[in-house]
Amino acid sequence: MPHRHAFVTLVTNADYALGAAVLLRSLKRTRTEADLVVLHTGGAASTDLEMLEREGAKLIEAELLPTSDGFNERHARAKLHGAAPFTKGRKPGFHTPLDNFAKLRLWQLTQYETVVFLDADTLVLRPIDRLFGYPEFSAAPNVYEGLGDFHRLNSGVFVAKPSSMTFDAMLARLDGPDAFWRRTDQTFLEAFFPQWHGLPVFFNMLQYVWFNLPELWDWKAISVLHFQYEKPWETDHPRAEQLKPLIELWQAFRDGTAIPSIDMLPNPARQ
Repeated sequence: MPHRHAFVTLVTNADYALGAAVLLRSLKRTRTEADLVVLHTGGAASTDLEMLEREGAKLIEAELLPTSDGFNERHARAKLHGAAPFTKGRKPGFHTPLDNFAKLRLWQLTQYETVVFLDADTLVLRPIDRLFGYPEFSAAPNVYEGLGDFHRLNSGVFVAKPSSMTFDAMLARLDGPDAFWRRTDQTFLEAFFPQWHGLPVFFNMLQYVWFNLPELWDWKAISVLHFQYEKPWETDHPRAEQLKPLIELWQAFRDGTAIPSIDMLPNPARQ
């Protein structure tokens, strides 16, 4: 009997394939019985996809959305970052903003009743199957700098109900005249679901909370750690020293070494 639920991630290149492999390991460690699905756009090599299959993933090819040339030009990396620069952190060179919209393909996975999407740069630290009981559209706020962030969602973790009707409605709205989605899928989803349901921040704890809002950090409550901006597998990581304990935790999952107990992890320094 097929599963009704699935955890879904998106892989667009070799870097995110590595991230997805570590994410899958962290999910399996929670003993979830949900399917583990990887949408892939063709940017990852066959060896990368084989690695993901070995981690238990069901691979589903996902073409980029059929958006117009004008839309694609406005959301190309140089054009988008020029119009809406990232001033709080650094997006790595392998980040291609236009690829983010392929995430919407998960609404085509109508073989599932509910899916939980997780970016490939997330790490699951405790069981999160209870998310399948949340309504569409549920996401945590984009909190990493101050309380003002609570009014914006972060699309690194969210709950969705696959539906061909919803997907068609998304396509109809996405590529309107002069449409420009400042933070790609994140801004679009916030507009498409204006009454989005807020998840606790611990279901999508952004790594910059570690040094910006240390009073919000609680290892015993964090279910999903999200490495927004710089990635823990980068060799030239400009925040590596600041985020060393978080990077070392991700590397323990990657290398298969002893994963430290939550009780043994250091807390961020409070100013």
